[in-house]
Amino acid sequence: MAAIAAASTASALVAGGGFVQGEQQLSSLKSSSNNATSFVSIKRKNAVVSAQAVAAGEVETATKAESTSDPLLLRAVRGEKVERPPVWMMRQAGRYMKAYQKLSEKYPSFRERSENTDLSVEISLQPYKAFKPDGVILFSDILTPLTGMNIPFDIIEKSGPIIHKPIRTAEQVAEVRELVPEEAVPYVGETLRILRSEVGNASAVLGFVGAPFTLASYIVEGGSSKSYTVIKKMAFSEPQIFHALLQKVAESITIYVRYQADNGAQAVQIFDSWATSLSPTDFEVFSLPYIKYIVDNVKKTHPNLPIILYASGSGGLLERMATSGADVISLDWTVDMADGRQRVGKDRAVQGNMDPGALFGSKDFITNRIHETVQKAGNSKHILNLGHGVLVGTPEDNVAHFFETALSIRY
Repeated sequence: MAAIAAASTASALVAGGGFVQGEQQLSSLKSSSNNATSFVSIKRKNAVVSAQAVAAGEVETATKAESTSDPLLLRAVRGEKVERPPVWMMRQAGRYMKAYQKLSEKYPSFRERSENTDLSVEISLQPYKAFKPDGVILFSDILTPLTGMNIPFDIIEKSGPIIHKPIRTAEQVAEVRELVPEEAVPYVGETLRILRSEVGNASAVLGFVGAPFTLASYIVEGGSSKSYTVIKKMAFSEPQIFHALLQKVAESITIYVRYQADNGAQAVQIFDSWATSLSPTDFEVFSLPYIKYIVDNVKKTHPNLPIILYASGSGGLLERMATSGADVISLDWTVDMADGRQRVGKDRAVQGNMDPGALFGSKDFITNRIHETVQKAGNSKHILNLGHGVLVGTPEDNVAHFFETALSIRY
């Protein structure tokens, strides 16, 4: 699962005092089937659970309570007292699952799989039916809305995304259109509505979007990059053009987040995958203000929608990410959970952060890492997750063990 400011200059934003002034500058730029049987079965597989915890009466009561209240993930984000940390995995749909691989052989195009409602629903539900995570995430891609913004793209199997006409001039930026999701990506709304119907309140339905800088990286570079020289050349030598692009993308992504929420997403994760190619100073200029723009404007219309912010390799940016307004900061595995929690503030929810590579270890190793992560996170405002997506080749049995162990934890 993998794929955005009118005229301004980087120097003006920095001289104005970093991202705080950058945000002010940005404002001025606007004017120019959970059931008791399966639940007991999962718990009995794990020796951590006591006999009392799996007593049939208690399990039935707990299951009924979960089915009639808000999903555990939402309650945890709000800071309510919960019995265990909610758990899901980034990229939990696909890649490592035999069911997904079989379906991919029949439908080899990623875009077909993600833009066909029936296929997207089926793939989104594969891990839910297998493992019962507390989050069911839309199967899609961060680049999906680009076609509706007049930015044609494709995703080539085993090589990644390609932007057919990379945007590198002011004239091209002017041709970027505002997204109308109902017209451009109706299948996203349809998929989310079906997922809500299928899952009910047993799990939270998650939407996701790309952050403006990350999307702009693809748009300008023409695809993935290792050095980001093209986009940095634009940012540092033609900042007015770059900020104009960032603002246009931020406006469309704001619309897209609202659209996902209106159609069933109960939380939305923002992926700023490539933000860590920036120095902290440049993050404050070219990424953070636009994330804040999205969060602030979504909160005006959807104040209770939890927003999760994730950036891989973000250890040097955590304090800055915490100022974005996002409700949850997702930590990657290069940060110690206890340190990360302290750095973003204990009043803010955190997500993560097991090393995806740990799932190649023994079951005892996986169990110990889960308990270590949960212990360091504490018993409030924590969503158990990996620090990045599930890796290709991860043993499916180990993923099952991860969820069995996580679901058995009690604070």
